[in-house]
Order: sequence, then structure tokens, then C-alpha cells
Amino acid sequence: MPLALLALAVGAFGIGTTEFVIMGLLPEVADDLHVSIPTAGHLVSAYALGVVIGAPLLAAVTARLSRRTVLIGLMVLFVAGNVLSAFAANYDYLLAARFLSGLPHGAFFGVGAVVATTMVAPERKARSVSLMFLGLTVANVVGVPAATLMGQHLGWRATFLGVSAIGVAAIASLAFLIPHDHAHAPVVGLRRELAALRSLPVWLALGTTVAGFGALFSAYSYITPMLTDAAGFAEGSVTLLLALFGVGATAGNLVGGRLADHSLRGTLFGGLLSLAAVLALFPLLMTTEWTAALAVILLGVAAFVTGSPLQLMVMEKASAGPSLASSANQAAFNLANAGGAWIGGLALAAGFGATSPAVAGAVLAVLGLGVAATAATVDRRRAVPGRERVVAAHVPEPTRALHS
Repeated sequence: MPLALLALAVGAFGIGTTEFVIMGLLPEVADDLHVSIPTAGHLVSAYALGVVIGAPLLAAVTARLSRRTVLIGLMVLFVAGNVLSAFAANYDYLLAARFLSGLPHGAFFGVGAVVATTMVAPERKARSVSLMFLGLTVANVVGVPAATLMGQHLGWRATFLGVSAIGVAAIASLAFLIPHDHAHAPVVGLRRELAALRSLPVWLALGTTVAGFGALFSAYSYITPMLTDAAGFAEGSVTLLLALFGVGATAGNLVGGRLADHSLRGTLFGGLLSLAAVLALFPLLMTTEWTAALAVILLGVAAFVTGSPLQLMVMEKASAGPSLASSANQAAFNLANAGGAWIGGLALAAGFGATSPAVAGAVLAVLGLGVAATAATVDRRRAVPGRERVVAAHVPEPTRALHS
């Protein structure tokens, strides 16, 4: 694997840290800016809104630029958003700065995934995407806890300055390690990018992302009350348990990337089926502390096994113009975040019990399987050779010619 993937992982680490650290610092931010904690919670929504809007928008307006230049520019915008967050004079300024920080998130992962796959052999594409996503999962294990401690001891503004420093390191890494991509992939214009988005298989792949990761966030958004009310953990133990989720997510991400290079669709189906099974077992697993801890790890593994296959599936369906579709998939991840949390909240509000959001998530995972099965059926009916590489093995050019 090329060293340039490290630069993408560093950027992903910074983005993952700033996305999730605000959740642990809401009390400090609310107290300092004289707002309520629910009001401070809108900072999470502002970031997510920035991701959803920025992912397709920035990918579209930069479609004719060098992808290397785009990645560096996106990280500059990321640093600017976090510096402005650190020096925000009041809540309204911080809200705007968080929105700005979220704008480059989706486009960075979307364009970065395309760049990652152009730097490796065809049989290693999924692993290259998973190594970029490794920065995001490691952020949940190391970056978020460390940044939260920094914010609690040095003030929340210090956290955003620290994240800005990570962004500067990512800019330097991108500048030195990412090659000028005209040698690897041609610049694709906006027209081709938009044309690729009009494909039914692309939208089915995006729908699988929304349903599959909606299943995760239906449960994960309410993991704390599950652990405290159902499993009996003290509130002080939740931070450690969330770190276990990050460990499981890291392992699942790496395993999913390796498996997807052998069978892309098989890994996707297996991951969604595993996620549905784990979530369906949550009411049973949350009855004792040790099985609850196991459930948290398994949730991370099962959910993130599907991360790189979903990203690669969208890119392959939009192979003529992958950057915009790849970025749109990041917006789909954030729609899954919001939608999953809403559906899990409905289950709780209906009085179905502390673990009911996980059961609702299991239903969403099954829905994701249905969408993925529909996509497979559409591919078979179209029967266009080479449209999708189910087994991601390198095929010599003469063999490809025979099949075409």
C-alpha cells in the first residue's frame, strides 16, 4: 500500500475527531457561552448539516480541478472552520463555524476514496478505502477521548486549536505524499459527474448506505441509556465502553476492506446480515455487563465491515464520474445518522423499552438487505459485462477483451 494513504488517514483522523468530540464537550461549551445543553446540542446538527450540503456541492464545483488540489483545499477549509470555532465570540459564531467545519467533511472522504483507489492495484481497492477510513475509526478510540480530556482540562477552545494542528499536519502530508493525479486519473468534468448520478444502480447503492448505517445510528444514538438503564453500568463507565465500540469499528473496517477485495457484494450482504443479527440480540445481550460490553464491540465490527464496501460500490456504479457520487455517499452516511437517531427515538418514545432502538435498527438493517438485493437483481437483469466487479480480482487485459 502506498505511503500516500497515510496522508488521507491523517485527514480522516482530524475530521473524525472534530465531528464527535463536541458531544463530550457540550456541558463545557454550554456553560461558557451561557446557553442550555439542548441548545448547545444544535452544534452537532450544524456540523451534520454542513456535511450533507457540502459533500455534493463542493465535489460538484471542484469537478474540473486536480483531485490533489481539491483535497488540500478541503483541508484548508477544515482548518479555517476549527480555528474560527476556537475563537468564536458567542454561540451564534460557533454555530456558523461548526457548519463551516462540516462542509469539507463529505467531499474529503468522497474525493479521497477515489484518489485512494487510483493508487493501488484493482484487487486492493477496497483495502485502500478502508485504510483511509482507518483514520476515522481510530479517531473514536484515541482522538476523541484525548481531545475531550484536553477540553475538560484546558477549555473547549483548546480542543479546536488542537484539531486545527492535526489539520495542518494533514495539509503537509497531502502536499508531500499525494502525487499529482493527472498521472493516475483524468480530471472529470461536472457534466460527467452529474450524468453518473442519474444511474439507478448508484441510487440503490446510496439507499443501501442510508438504511444500513441508519440501523447503526438507531442503536448507537441511544447506547448510553441502554448501558446504564438496561445493563446496569455506572455513567462513568460509558466512555470506556464507547472506546470499545471504536476498537470494534476499527477491526470491522480493516476486515471489511480485505474481504471486499475478494467479494464486494458478498461482504456487503454478510455485513448487513451480521448487523441485523447483532441488533436483534441487543435485548438479550444487555442483561449483563459482560455481554453488554461484547454487544458494543460486535456492533462496531458488524457496522463497519460494510463501510468500505458501500463506498466502493457507489464508486463502481458511477465509474465514469465517481467523485460526486462518492461524496454523495458521505452525505448519505449523515442522513443515516439523523434518520436512524429519529427512528430510534420514536421507539423509545413509544415506550418499548431501553433496547427498543436496537430492535428498530435491526429492521433498518433488513431493509438495507432488501435494497442491496434489489440492486443485485437490477445488475443481473441489465447483464452488462464489466459493469460491476463482484469478485475484486485483477483480470488481465486479454481476458477483459474476450468478455467485452
